[in-house]
Amino acid sequence: MKKKVLAIILGAALITSMAGCQNSAAGTEADSSSNEAAESTEETASGDSAESTDTSGESYTIGISQFAEHGSLDNCREGFLEGLKEEGIEEGKNLTVKVNNADADMSIAAQISQSFVTDKVDLICAIATPSAQAAYNAAMDKDIPVIYTAVTNPTEAELADDAHMPVGAVTGTSDQLPVEAQLQMIREILPDAKTIGILYTTSEANSVYSISQYEELVGEYGFELETAGVTSTSEVSMAAADLLTKVDCLTNLTDNTVVSSLPAILNQANEKNIPVFGSEIEQVKIGCLAAEGIDYVNLGKDTGKMAAKVLKGEAKAEEMEYQLLTDSSLYINDKVAENLGITVPETMTERAVENFAEITQE
Repeated sequence: MKKKVLAIILGAALITSMAGCQNSAAGTEADSSSNEAAESTEETASGDSAESTDTSGESYTIGISQFAEHGSLDNCREGFLEGLKEEGIEEGKNLTVKVNNADADMSIAAQISQSFVTDKVDLICAIATPSAQAAYNAAMDKDIPVIYTAVTNPTEAELADDAHMPVGAVTGTSDQLPVEAQLQMIREILPDAKTIGILYTTSEANSVYSISQYEELVGEYGFELETAGVTSTSEVSMAAADLLTKVDCLTNLTDNTVVSSLPAILNQANEKNIPVFGSEIEQVKIGCLAAEGIDYVNLGKDTGKMAAKVLKGEAKAEEMEYQLLTDSSLYINDKVAENLGITVPETMTERAVENFAEITQE
């Protein structure tokens, strides 16, 4: 699977003993992606030998299948490449990277994965549950490992068993939401709120699982839950409009279809002066009031380090338990609070990892 550089050893006796052998040429060439159906960006770099002693003389080609383009998944991709680099596998030295984005379309995610299999990449990194499922389905019998990230519940997605062990050559990191911490945060900021609303995609296993967690816990914090399911981005606006007539606030999941439409949802909510809570930092930057969420760059880094072990032959994907990032952090957008006329308790402002004084346009 790896391309190895054979050293030519000087010396007449050794040359004679190797007379019948052929040496492979050093270097790699980036394959061009053939997936015309996906709106994709491809990043390639010729693979020179790495300085690291662990990867000396080896080069790799990986495919990154990202389900949608939004802040949290972009941060996963960035962190993934950083994690690889920290382990001596670096784009521009010994790594060729192909990146394709499915634009929140499951059929395109399947096409992307199939194109990577056709290209015989060394490893597929799948970002988000639908891409992870598509990648594993395409690669399971092709001796191509899949390392995923931003998969909320790998067991529900049928990528792992109840013991967190993979069902095949597929493993990675989970971004399971800190639901209880999120509910506690909402109650602190909105002590009089009664009903929380959540938009979600009915076909995303990660979202269905997160909804079940909210249903189990909302009562403990004195809330009722209203949900609205969608199947595509075209349905989000109408579903949001209806949901906003029934709730005191919205809380967002890491639902890829919904997050892709978040700016439009925020506009609708702002017109009704209804706060929207995010699930990670990027959502707070663009207009959610606050979030108790994980750091997706760090999640990506952990994923990159897992991938490095597989590429170097130090571990097999099918023997690696998936990892769960459990630490969450509080993020608050003070400008959003001001616009909504909401006073965030000072104790929360002080413990927030970041407080934003402006709204960033996505």
